[in-house]
Amino acid sequence: MSLRPALGAAALLLLAALPVVPAAADPGESVTVDPTGRIAADGTVTLSGTYRCLAGKGPVFVSSSVSQSTREIRYGIGGSRAVCDGAEHRWQNSGKPSPDALKAGTAQVDTTVMELCPQGLLPLPYFHATRTQDITLTAS
Repeated sequence: MSLRPALGAAALLLLAALPVVPAAADPGESVTVDPTGRIAADGTVTLSGTYRCLAGKGPVFVSSSVSQSTREIRYGIGGSRAVCDGAEHRWQNSGKPSPDALKAGTAQVDTTVMELCPQGLLPLPYFHATRTQDITLTAS
């Protein structure tokens, strides 16, 4: 096992053990996913959409993952910094999952706008907005 998956697994276990700050109920915060994503010949997937969030105290990110054929197997497709100023902004994430993991066709995307809120020694996740949506991956 390479070091990168081992570190990722350790980080997920650490996050799973932390208490989670409740999800936002503010109707002014949202995230959308464009109905079409792109998959390049080398397997790189690009997803995009919009988000809106209100001011935060820590760094905020838009993360995305995609699945095909089974919800149990999800592939992280990058993450990008978000600006929480109440205005609507575009987001775009790209990532290259395992070779031949995804292909053109129907896919399901999960997108989250998440802030790392300073709480004592460790920042805790605060979810501004989440969305699950079916899209179409097109060859590009």
